[in-house]
Amino acid sequence: MSASELRQLIPFLFDKNPQVRQISLANLLGHTPKDSPNRSIFFDGLRAGGLERPKDTEILRALKLLCRDQLATAHDALRALVNLSDDPLVNNSLSEPSFLTFLVSYILHSQATLADLASMLLSNVTSSTAACSTLLTMNIPVLPDPKSPTSYYPVDSRSATCPAPVPYPSGEPRNIPALPLLLDAFLQAARVEEDKTKHKRKAELHFLSSVFANVSITPVGRMFFLTPRPLDPLKTDGSLEYLLSKLLVFTEHDNLIRRGGVASTIKNCVFHTQAHRAILSPETENFTIPPSTVVAPGINILPYLLMPLAGPEEFDLEDQELLPPSLQFLPPTKTREPDPAIRITYVETFLLLCTTYWGRECLRANGVYQIIRALHEEETDDKVSEQVERLVNFLKRDESAESKKDGIEFTDAAVSQNAEEDEDDEDSRIEEI
Repeated sequence: MSASELRQLIPFLFDKNPQVRQISLANLLGHTPKDSPNRSIFFDGLRAGGLERPKDTEILRALKLLCRDQLATAHDALRALVNLSDDPLVNNSLSEPSFLTFLVSYILHSQATLADLASMLLSNVTSSTAACSTLLTMNIPVLPDPKSPTSYYPVDSRSATCPAPVPYPSGEPRNIPALPLLLDAFLQAARVEEDKTKHKRKAELHFLSSVFANVSITPVGRMFFLTPRPLDPLKTDGSLEYLLSKLLVFTEHDNLIRRGGVASTIKNCVFHTQAHRAILSPETENFTIPPSTVVAPGINILPYLLMPLAGPEEFDLEDQELLPPSLQFLPPTKTREPDPAIRITYVETFLLLCTTYWGRECLRANGVYQIIRALHEEETDDKVSEQVERLVNFLKRDESAESKKDGIEFTDAAVSQNAEEDEDDEDSRIEEI
């Protein structure tokens, strides 16, 4: 079909007949990927200049509405928006608060049929700083729902693929910050139990890890993970913990997307140098991370950073005793992280932890050099090897009197610059289907 013929289908996306809407969208969907010759029809009228925020075009408005439609139509609408969300102006449209509130609420609903696809779209949308800023301040209205496996019902999730519960929960909605709810959903969807009847959620929500990575690029986003909050996002009291600690268990998860997003989130948080003592210290010690004054247990990140880089090697007893207990006497079947991009992310995280003398001494005292040395002997990727050699230089070089002073930063500027450039590469965060 030509571009002019495809444009004639757009009004039918608003048709009262659901079959007409579905057929029209099905014919348009194939033209949404990046290399499609007629893709420009989705951007007609969207590229107006000036400082004013671009207004929705007819087709974008239709696609956002169709995300609430029947299963086949909502599925195609979400797929179309995932493909189109590599365009900054489309992302501006999708960052509009009412649509983001629906998208987040839909992901939070435990029985949402298309929550995985919606989380992929949220991952793409949060490649823009505007969407991250909105998400960081967004509240989601929820109602207590004892019958729900999550104990709440997100009011704005209602759609054809996510109907309201019967009977409808009573009471007034409470506004709960969006990100703690998303993090809680991410934990619940991890599929720990083999028995599917015990799963609290239909979806696995792996792409939420990419959302957290995108959010943590900004200083405000990092502080979300580095500020103590209650264990239960629906409560305002009880024990507090740093939310970054909730992600650590996934550094060896079997899903690549989940592992990669968690690795990037950890690295982004480590850019906040004032958090290093809390990040590296055990849970038995309490810390505050400025600018917050709230006290919470240490995060104890080293075992979770080292485990993906560790292999089945045996160490001398003296070296073995340096390692965290969970890394001592690993079985001969132990394998390293298979993805080189994730391995290099963890090595760069260690490089960032070398920013201060205290951090370097902590890494030296806990066997980081021993694990990194064994990794280097087996490493086949040149880029990983290069960063490993840089890390070894930091850990093995002599410290001068000046570098030992508190507050003196002693890091490789090229590493920090490369890491920042990686964070700014928005194209690497756009998923197309």
